[in-house]
Amino acid sequence: MSELEEAYRLEYFEEEGFTRQECASCGVHFWARVERDTCGEPPCDDYDFIGNPGFDESYTLEEMREAFLSFFEANGHERIDPYPVAANRWRDDVLLTQASVYDFQPLVTSGETPPPANPLTISQPCIRMQDIDNVGKTGRHTMAFEMMAHHAFNTREDAPDDYAYEGEVYWKDETVEYCDRFFEYMGVDPTDLTYIEDPWVGGGNAGPAFEVIYRGLELATLVFMSMEQDPDGEYEMKDGNRYSHMDTYIVDTGYGLERWTWMSQGTPTVYEAIYPDMIDFLTDRAGIDHFEEERALIEKAARLSGYLDVDEVDDLATARAEVADELGVDADDLTALLEPLEDVYAIADHCRTLAYMLGDGIVPSNVGTGYLARMVLRRTKRLVDGLGIDAPLDELVDMQADRLGYTNRDTIRDMVRTEERKYRETLERGSRKVESIAEEYADRGEPIPRETLIELYDSHGIQPDMVEDIAADHGATVDVPADFYGLVAARHGGDDDDETTAGRDGRFTDLPETDRLFYDDQDRTEFEAVVLDVFEREEGYDVVLDQTMFYPEGGGQPADTGVLSTDETTVEVTDVESRDGVVLHRTDGNPGKGEFVRGQIDAERRFSLMRHHTATHVIGHAARRVLGDHVRQAGAQKGTDRSRLDVRHFQRISREEVKEIERVANEIVMENQPVTQEWPDRHEAEAEHGFDLYQGGVPPGQQIRLVHVDDDVQACAGTHVARTGDIGAIKVIDTEPIQDGVERITFAAGDAAIEATQRTEDALYEAADVLDVSPADVPETAERFFEEWKARGKEIDRLTGELAEARAAAAADAEGVDVGGVDAVIRRMDADADELRATANAVVDEGAVAVLGSARGGSAQFVVGVPDGVDINAGDVVGRLAGRVGGGGGGPPDFAQGGGPDVDALDDTLEDAPDVLRTVRST
Repeated sequence: MSELEEAYRLEYFEEEGFTRQECASCGVHFWARVERDTCGEPPCDDYDFIGNPGFDESYTLEEMREAFLSFFEANGHERIDPYPVAANRWRDDVLLTQASVYDFQPLVTSGETPPPANPLTISQPCIRMQDIDNVGKTGRHTMAFEMMAHHAFNTREDAPDDYAYEGEVYWKDETVEYCDRFFEYMGVDPTDLTYIEDPWVGGGNAGPAFEVIYRGLELATLVFMSMEQDPDGEYEMKDGNRYSHMDTYIVDTGYGLERWTWMSQGTPTVYEAIYPDMIDFLTDRAGIDHFEEERALIEKAARLSGYLDVDEVDDLATARAEVADELGVDADDLTALLEPLEDVYAIADHCRTLAYMLGDGIVPSNVGTGYLARMVLRRTKRLVDGLGIDAPLDELVDMQADRLGYTNRDTIRDMVRTEERKYRETLERGSRKVESIAEEYADRGEPIPRETLIELYDSHGIQPDMVEDIAADHGATVDVPADFYGLVAARHGGDDDDETTAGRDGRFTDLPETDRLFYDDQDRTEFEAVVLDVFEREEGYDVVLDQTMFYPEGGGQPADTGVLSTDETTVEVTDVESRDGVVLHRTDGNPGKGEFVRGQIDAERRFSLMRHHTATHVIGHAARRVLGDHVRQAGAQKGTDRSRLDVRHFQRISREEVKEIERVANEIVMENQPVTQEWPDRHEAEAEHGFDLYQGGVPPGQQIRLVHVDDDVQACAGTHVARTGDIGAIKVIDTEPIQDGVERITFAAGDAAIEATQRTEDALYEAADVLDVSPADVPETAERFFEEWKARGKEIDRLTGELAEARAAAAADAEGVDVGGVDAVIRRMDADADELRATANAVVDEGAVAVLGSARGGSAQFVVGVPDGVDINAGDVVGRLAGRVGGGGGGPPDFAQGGGPDVDALDDTLEDAPDVLRTVRST
């Protein structure tokens, strides 16, 4: 017996009379108190609680959540608040929260920091994009769900003592016992439970796990996280990676709130149990109504819907046909009956997903979590339109946002409406692309490939069913995979839960972390230190000191510059960076290992950077107050003469909003509030301030540095002024979109703000001098001049046309040439290109061929126009004429232009033009 198999043999199982059994249908191993043939999970068994609820009482979502949390609180667990669904708010290796353990990876599970409580219980909202294609079909899948859980964090007896927690709280036996007891608490006979063995991997960790099945439905997963990914590990898990045992081991459980609620009600699907009001609203608006016989058939089909998991079946249509066969009905009739309902279920679920995403501040865009939100929104819009639901999408999302208790519902609705407008514009552009591709593959007699289908969605937002419709119109076919949206989500990290870790630089293994003096006194610019080591580079040296006032580049703040001096030499510090806690000073010389040095920082540069860094916090805070709480930092760069802050926002920042941001920012400056720092416990800081702390990234460690500026609190490692008044002033220079869903605010602080204002004023005064008006009158005068310029341009165009017509008429009367029965006007005009073209068009309108030449601009130019029905090719004529003046030209048969440098040959060439026309015509 392998070690992994042995991991499933528990004392609790032996004491309670469990036996290990093998499913006769699928072959998995499971544990149960009574002998049975199958494991209990679809498709080996049906849902047998539909119409026959599995608990003593019926529960709503809220009631079920409270029942679970209260049970585990009563059993020694501390209840903690849920985290946001945007996991990248507190970690940088994943996008969305897919399980409650995501809240504690990687810092807590690795033992670097302690958990907020131990043991704890939580009900965590999650989003699993990989389930998107199953929503509505299986009766049980929801893309948005709450994972009720209890966790315990343990370390092995022989583990080093530098972990943030120690000892064992409880492990496998107690976990299974808690599960059994909670089922009994809900009125379940524990002999009806099966515990399926199913090793788990995720987030760089792994371990044995049980899926707990009751009446055909998986209601809990008990994971015993005890391994971590290791290329040299002795265990290969089902994801193909190798793992080894960790010093920590974690109880990671998941009880699906929605499924427990469904079990308590016994409704046909989970959706009627958790979204009853919305399902009624949608079916009514979609005009879906069923006879009694149809409702009975729908309930029967619901018992078998577990067969339709797109992750488990090779072909969804075949699986549905098998369901229809078992029910004794036609597969097409069953599909026609169920598909509208499945779309209703998906709309309700997707709207809840959007409410979570947008409510937690995810801004739709073309990258990261924003892309995933946009994908869900567009799919939902397509489903709503397909069913003909006469309700705006923002109203549907708002129904779920209201139910979830979000207070930023106006912003959520604004984001949905903005995205709908962008989607319409995208469809208008993208549909032409689809038509072209459909024609191409129809000509080849090949179906449109899957990758092309995904690329059309990814780049143009075209839904696969729309591609099918357009392709059919052009005689092409397309095979839409059942898991299409899951494939797209995976492309953008929708199910990416791999962790990446960087190793420590071996050069610094024996060096202590550098003491950073700039946190003690940020105004100080001189210090003394000892050179611990010097590393030679291709250009210059990296100097390591025992302590430093030099700030290393980080968080968008450039490094300090200055000098290091000994009694013998002075070296210039041109850059500073931090590696594994060791600060490296890039210098142009070697001060000598072991030497005592004096450091001098460029004080003016440091102060300017401090001003701009604090101003960045102020601008971000002002932007949130003006634009909304969804605004979060997407990037920042501090400078000495200007800085920039990139923020996530769903539309362009207007001029009025810019003025208000600037006003709020300078109000904070003038209040001269203190800028303070503290080093609290990470969990205490998160509990008090939330995850908006991590605007500039997530710092490691149990204690984190917080910087307070007005009401803004951020985890920040940078240097700052002592009071907001020290900033001097803040001037917003510009705003621009740098990518979809991200706006850049460029601003200046202190002396740089005054200089930026003066540059703008200089430009205004220069414009006033040119216009000979006062600066205050520049806008009105510029507008008047612009309107006059446009009017004069139109008048010039009109007069040019009239002049061309007059010249054409005169030329036709005086200079017409007969070319084999065709009239031709050949003339030198020495006019500009616009007048030549206008005159040629006027001649052609009179039914004559136009051959016009000009020497304007110092070169010979020709324009040739030919009326419809005349067998002369204008491009050929221009080519021959231009060749005689040393150049070239061409164009379509009816109009062409060209020329060359030999102006002296222009008149002779025009004189020979009739012969050229005759020659071209004869060929």
